[in-house]
Amino acid sequence: MLDLGLDPDVWPWIWLGAAVVFALVELMVVGGSFIILPWAVSAFIAAILAFYDVPVEVQWTVFVFGGAILFFILYRWAQRFMRDTPRVPGVGAGRLVGMTGIVMTEISPDDHDRTGRVRIEGEVWAALAGGDGGIPAGQRVRVLAMQGTRVVVEPIAATGTTGEGVAS
Repeated sequence: MLDLGLDPDVWPWIWLGAAVVFALVELMVVGGSFIILPWAVSAFIAAILAFYDVPVEVQWTVFVFGGAILFFILYRWAQRFMRDTPRVPGVGAGRLVGMTGIVMTEISPDDHDRTGRVRIEGEVWAALAGGDGGIPAGQRVRVLAMQGTRVVVEPIAATGTTGEGVAS
């Protein structure tokens, strides 16, 4: 029998304390990445076993190997989830290409002052005109490309537009 100099009646509380500490570390330090959660669960199971006077060796076995098995299962599930879940296309600023918006502040042809602004999907972006002319405030535009942190836009003709993708 494993003798660590502890009263057998203390083990359930040690395991419960370990489960709580592991769960708190998981939530507050690791940020819910489920790295430590399997051992929090296995410590809780070991606590239940300790309340039923299961030998300490079995408790430790459940804690160590149970946590490792749960970690492996969770890891495999996460891999499968990441592989099978489609990713949202156009993450980041590149997602704006092709969307429509409304000019909030006139975009001048040279725009040396960098004052042109466009609202797209509720976000206001610095903008450049895609052609030679300027674009007045209130004009609907389509995003052609990204240039640094600014969108390059072209005006959309007023007739035949639905305004999809525009949020004011």
